[in-house]
Amino acid sequence: MKHVARKRFGQNFLHDKYVLQDITSAIAPVPGDTMVEIGPGLAAMTKGLLQSLPHMHVVELDRDLVARLEKDFPREKLTIHAGDALKFDFASIPVPPGQKLRIVGNLPYNISSPLLFHLATFASQVQDQHFMLQKEVVERMVAPPGSKTYGRLSVMLQWRYDMTLLFVVPPEAFDPPPKVDSAIVRMIPVENQLPCDGQTLEEVVQKAFSQRRKVIRNCLAGMFTEDQIVAAGINPTDRPEMVGLAQYVALANLLKPV
Repeated sequence: MKHVARKRFGQNFLHDKYVLQDITSAIAPVPGDTMVEIGPGLAAMTKGLLQSLPHMHVVELDRDLVARLEKDFPREKLTIHAGDALKFDFASIPVPPGQKLRIVGNLPYNISSPLLFHLATFASQVQDQHFMLQKEVVERMVAPPGSKTYGRLSVMLQWRYDMTLLFVVPPEAFDPPPKVDSAIVRMIPVENQLPCDGQTLEEVVQKAFSQRRKVIRNCLAGMFTEDQIVAAGINPTDRPEMVGLAQYVALANLLKPV
Protein backbone atom coordinates (compact mmCIF):
# COMPACT_ATOMS: atom_id res chain seq x y z
CA MET A 1 0.00 0.00 0.00
CA LYS A 2 1.33 3.46 -0.94
CA HIS A 3 2.23 5.60 2.06
CA VAL A 4 0.73 9.10 1.89
CA ALA A 5 3.23 11.73 3.05
CA ARG A 6 2.07 13.47 6.21
CA LYS A 7 2.45 17.21 6.35
CA ARG A 8 2.55 17.28 10.16
CA PHE A 9 5.69 15.12 10.06
CA GLY A 10 7.25 17.25 7.32
CA GLN A 11 7.51 14.22 5.04
CA ASN A 12 9.06 14.57 1.57
CA PHE A 13 10.42 11.26 0.34
CA LEU A 14 13.59 11.24 -1.75
CA HIS A 15 13.24 8.94 -4.77
CA ASP A 16 15.79 10.10 -7.37
CA LYS A 17 18.23 7.18 -7.66
CA TYR A 18 21.12 9.36 -8.88
CA VAL A 19 20.77 11.76 -5.94
CA LEU A 20 20.58 8.77 -3.60
CA GLN A 21 23.79 7.39 -5.10
CA ASP A 22 25.51 10.76 -4.68
CA ILE A 23 24.46 10.93 -1.02
CA THR A 24 25.63 7.38 -0.31
CA SER A 25 28.96 8.14 -2.01
CA ALA A 26 29.35 11.30 0.09
CA ILE A 27 28.66 9.37 3.30
CA ALA A 28 30.99 6.55 2.21
CA PRO A 29 29.81 3.92 4.72
CA VAL A 30 32.19 1.11 5.68
CA PRO A 31 31.24 -2.17 7.41
CA GLY A 32 32.51 -1.20 10.88
CA ASP A 33 30.43 2.00 11.12
CA THR A 34 27.76 2.51 13.75
CA MET A 35 25.29 4.35 11.50
CA VAL A 36 22.09 6.04 12.68
CA GLU A 37 19.52 7.39 10.24
CA ILE A 38 16.97 9.96 11.37
CA GLY A 39 13.60 9.67 9.63
CA PRO A 40 14.26 6.78 7.22
CA GLY A 41 10.77 7.18 5.73
CA LEU A 42 10.33 4.71 2.88
CA ALA A 43 13.93 3.53 3.40
CA ALA A 44 15.34 4.71 0.06
CA MET A 45 18.58 5.90 1.67
CA THR A 46 18.54 3.05 4.20
CA LYS A 47 18.68 0.43 1.44
CA GLY A 48 21.63 2.14 -0.22
CA LEU A 49 23.58 2.36 3.03
CA LEU A 50 22.83 -1.24 3.97
CA GLN A 51 24.59 -2.40 0.80
CA SER A 52 27.82 -1.48 2.61
CA LEU A 53 26.76 -2.01 6.23
CA PRO A 54 25.82 -5.22 8.05
CA HIS A 55 23.53 -3.29 10.41
CA MET A 56 22.00 0.15 11.02
CA HIS A 57 19.95 2.03 13.60
CA VAL A 58 17.01 4.24 12.55
CA VAL A 59 14.86 6.70 14.48
CA GLU A 60 11.31 7.03 13.11
CA LEU A 61 8.29 8.83 14.56
CA ASP A 62 5.56 7.76 12.11
CA ARG A 63 4.00 4.53 13.45
CA ASP A 64 2.86 3.42 9.99
CA LEU A 65 6.41 3.72 8.69
CA VAL A 66 7.76 1.89 11.75
CA ALA A 67 5.41 -1.00 10.94
CA ARG A 68 6.55 -0.96 7.31
CA LEU A 69 10.23 -0.98 8.33
CA GLU A 70 9.62 -3.87 10.75
CA LYS A 71 8.03 -5.83 7.91
CA ASP A 72 10.69 -5.03 5.31
CA PHE A 73 13.90 -5.48 7.33
CA PRO A 74 15.05 -8.27 9.66
CA ARG A 75 16.12 -7.20 13.15
CA GLU A 76 19.70 -8.29 12.58
CA LYS A 77 19.92 -5.71 9.76
CA LEU A 78 17.93 -2.83 11.23
CA THR A 79 17.33 -1.69 14.81
CA ILE A 80 14.27 0.56 14.82
CA HIS A 81 13.89 3.21 17.52
CA ALA A 82 10.26 4.30 17.37
CA GLY A 83 10.02 7.85 18.66
CA ASP A 84 10.77 11.52 18.25
CA ALA A 85 14.35 12.37 17.23
CA LEU A 86 13.99 15.66 19.13
CA LYS A 87 13.76 13.67 22.36
CA PHE A 88 15.91 10.68 21.45
CA ASP A 89 19.04 9.95 23.48
CA PHE A 90 21.62 9.26 20.79
CA ALA A 91 24.11 8.32 23.52
CA SER A 92 21.95 5.25 24.19
CA ILE A 93 23.11 3.60 20.97
CA PRO A 94 25.94 1.15 21.73
CA VAL A 95 29.23 1.94 19.99
CA PRO A 96 32.33 -0.29 19.97
CA PRO A 97 35.30 1.02 22.00
CA GLY A 98 37.27 3.67 20.14
CA GLN A 99 34.45 4.40 17.70
CA LYS A 100 31.85 7.12 17.37
CA LEU A 101 28.40 7.46 15.84
CA ARG A 102 27.80 8.42 12.23
CA ILE A 103 24.43 10.16 11.86
CA VAL A 104 22.56 10.71 8.58
CA GLY A 105 19.11 11.74 7.52
CA ASN A 106 16.68 13.68 5.37
CA LEU A 107 15.62 15.97 8.22
CA PRO A 108 12.06 17.34 8.41
CA TYR A 109 12.38 21.00 7.48
CA ASN A 110 9.79 22.09 10.05
CA ILE A 111 12.00 20.98 12.97
CA SER A 112 15.49 21.24 11.45
CA SER A 113 16.90 23.98 13.72
CA PRO A 114 15.76 22.53 17.08
CA LEU A 115 16.88 19.07 15.92
CA LEU A 116 20.34 20.36 14.98
CA PHE A 117 20.69 21.97 18.42
CA HIS A 118 19.55 18.75 20.10
CA LEU A 119 22.12 16.75 18.12
CA ALA A 120 24.83 19.27 19.03
CA THR A 121 24.63 18.09 22.65
CA PHE A 122 25.97 14.70 21.46
CA ALA A 123 28.77 16.15 19.27
CA SER A 124 31.56 14.63 21.39
CA GLN A 125 30.19 11.15 20.64
CA VAL A 126 29.81 11.71 16.89
CA GLN A 127 32.27 11.07 14.05
CA ASP A 128 30.27 12.96 11.43
CA GLN A 129 26.78 13.91 10.28
CA HIS A 130 25.36 14.10 6.75
CA PHE A 131 21.95 15.71 6.42
CA MET A 132 19.53 16.78 3.73
CA LEU A 133 18.08 20.15 4.72
CA GLN A 134 16.44 23.14 3.16
CA LYS A 135 19.15 24.86 1.08
CA GLU A 136 18.50 28.17 2.82
CA VAL A 137 19.14 26.56 6.23
CA VAL A 138 22.42 24.99 5.07
CA GLU A 139 23.55 28.35 3.68
CA ARG A 140 22.90 29.90 7.09
CA MET A 141 24.80 27.07 8.81
CA VAL A 142 27.97 27.52 6.74
CA ALA A 143 27.79 31.32 6.32
CA PRO A 144 30.96 33.28 7.17
CA PRO A 145 30.94 36.52 9.19
CA GLY A 146 29.98 39.48 7.04
CA SER A 147 27.38 37.65 4.95
CA LYS A 148 23.66 38.38 5.10
CA THR A 149 22.88 34.77 6.08
CA TYR A 150 25.35 34.69 9.01
CA GLY A 151 23.49 34.58 12.32
CA ARG A 152 22.72 32.66 15.50
CA LEU A 153 22.55 29.29 13.73
CA SER A 154 25.92 29.94 12.04
CA VAL A 155 27.72 30.88 15.26
CA MET A 156 26.31 28.17 17.49
CA LEU A 157 26.86 25.33 15.01
CA GLN A 158 30.28 26.56 13.84
CA TRP A 159 31.37 26.52 17.48
CA ARG A 160 30.82 22.74 17.46
CA TYR A 161 31.28 21.66 13.83
CA ASP A 162 33.27 22.14 10.66
CA MET A 163 30.57 22.21 7.99
CA THR A 164 30.47 21.97 4.20
CA LEU A 165 27.59 22.34 1.73
CA LEU A 166 28.25 19.36 -0.55
CA PHE A 167 25.61 19.75 -3.26
CA VAL A 168 22.11 21.06 -3.99
CA VAL A 169 19.09 18.78 -4.58
CA PRO A 170 16.14 20.04 -6.68
CA PRO A 171 12.49 19.68 -5.57
CA GLU A 172 11.69 17.12 -8.28
CA ALA A 173 13.94 14.57 -6.55
CA PHE A 174 11.22 14.21 -3.88
CA ASP A 175 7.67 12.95 -3.60
CA PRO A 176 5.85 15.18 -2.88
CA PRO A 177 8.23 17.87 -4.15
CA PRO A 178 8.94 20.62 -1.59
CA LYS A 179 8.60 24.25 -2.64
CA VAL A 180 12.29 24.93 -2.05
CA ASP A 181 15.69 23.59 -3.06
CA SER A 182 17.43 21.23 -0.65
CA ALA A 183 21.13 20.69 0.08
CA ILE A 184 23.39 18.08 1.60
CA VAL A 185 25.60 19.28 4.45
CA ARG A 186 28.55 17.48 6.04
CA MET A 187 29.11 18.26 9.73
CA ILE A 188 32.30 17.12 11.49
CA PRO A 189 32.69 17.96 15.20
CA VAL A 190 35.68 20.29 15.72
CA GLU A 191 38.61 18.67 17.51
CA ASN A 192 39.83 21.80 19.30
CA GLN A 193 36.61 23.53 20.28
CA LEU A 194 37.06 27.05 21.66
CA PRO A 195 36.60 26.77 25.46
CA CYS A 196 33.31 28.35 26.45
CA ASP A 197 30.12 27.75 28.42
CA GLY A 198 27.59 26.83 25.76
CA GLN A 199 24.56 28.26 27.52
CA THR A 200 26.29 31.61 28.06
CA LEU A 201 27.40 31.73 24.42
CA GLU A 202 23.82 31.02 23.35
CA GLU A 203 22.54 33.90 25.50
CA VAL A 204 25.11 36.34 24.08
CA VAL A 205 24.49 35.32 20.46
CA GLN A 206 20.71 35.38 20.84
CA LYS A 207 20.80 38.91 22.30
CA ALA A 208 23.23 40.11 19.62
CA PHE A 209 21.12 38.89 16.71
CA SER A 210 17.76 39.88 18.19
CA GLN A 211 18.35 43.36 16.69
CA ARG A 212 20.73 42.63 13.86
CA ARG A 213 20.17 45.99 12.13
CA LYS A 214 21.68 47.81 15.13
CA VAL A 215 25.36 48.12 15.96
CA ILE A 216 26.73 45.50 18.37
CA ARG A 217 27.21 48.09 21.15
CA ASN A 218 23.47 48.80 21.18
CA CYS A 219 22.48 45.16 20.71
CA LEU A 220 24.43 44.12 23.80
CA ALA A 221 23.63 47.17 25.95
CA GLY A 222 22.92 46.08 29.50
CA MET A 223 24.93 42.89 29.06
CA PHE A 224 28.35 44.41 28.28
CA THR A 225 30.00 47.80 28.53
CA GLU A 226 31.65 49.29 25.47
CA ASP A 227 35.05 48.68 27.06
CA GLN A 228 34.23 44.98 27.44
CA ILE A 229 33.16 44.78 23.79
CA VAL A 230 36.46 46.35 22.74
CA ALA A 231 38.35 43.96 25.08
CA ALA A 232 36.78 41.04 23.18
CA GLY A 233 38.36 42.36 19.99
CA ILE A 234 35.16 43.83 18.55
CA ASN A 235 34.55 47.22 16.96
CA PRO A 236 31.53 48.54 18.94
CA THR A 237 30.04 50.09 15.78
CA ASP A 238 30.05 46.81 13.82
CA ARG A 239 26.76 45.04 13.21
CA PRO A 240 26.28 41.56 14.75
CA GLU A 241 26.91 39.76 11.43
CA MET A 242 30.43 41.26 11.27
CA VAL A 243 31.50 39.63 14.55
CA GLY A 244 33.29 36.28 14.28
CA LEU A 245 32.90 33.14 16.39
CA ALA A 246 36.08 33.75 18.41
CA GLN A 247 34.85 37.23 19.39
CA TYR A 248 31.45 35.90 20.53
CA VAL A 249 33.28 33.26 22.57
CA ALA A 250 35.46 35.99 24.10
CA LEU A 251 32.31 37.88 25.15
CA ALA A 252 30.77 34.74 26.69
CA ASN A 253 33.99 34.13 28.62
CA LEU A 254 33.82 37.66 30.05
CA LEU A 255 30.41 36.76 31.52
CA LYS A 256 31.32 33.27 32.63
CA PRO A 257 35.01 32.37 32.46
CA VAL A 258 35.90 28.72 31.80
